[in-house]
Amino acid sequence: MKVQFTPSARNQFLSALSYIKRDKPSAAISFREKAETILRRLETLPESGRIIPEFLELPYREVIVSPYRFFYRIKSDIVWIVAVWHGAQLPREPKL
Repeated sequence: MKVQFTPSARNQFLSALSYIKRDKPSAAISFREKAETILRRLETLPESGRIIPEFLELPYREVIVSPYRFFYRIKSDIVWIVAVWHGAQLPREPKL
């Protein structure tokens, strides 16, 4: 399986990195490395993320890279990261 970001999710991830980097550049690097490790796990274990509690009926899952939530959907042989939200945000229904 491949892991890919939708354009909007990539922008959200890059915005999160930029926000973290403003206060502490080393924390941004650490966050990016943790995110890469966790997202790489989805290549072999795509269903390892939990079903999104707010949207139990939808075919989306999430992995947490504290304090952010990465929402994704499995389509064919691709794990699509569809949104990246700070844990304090109330998520809207993800869309592919």
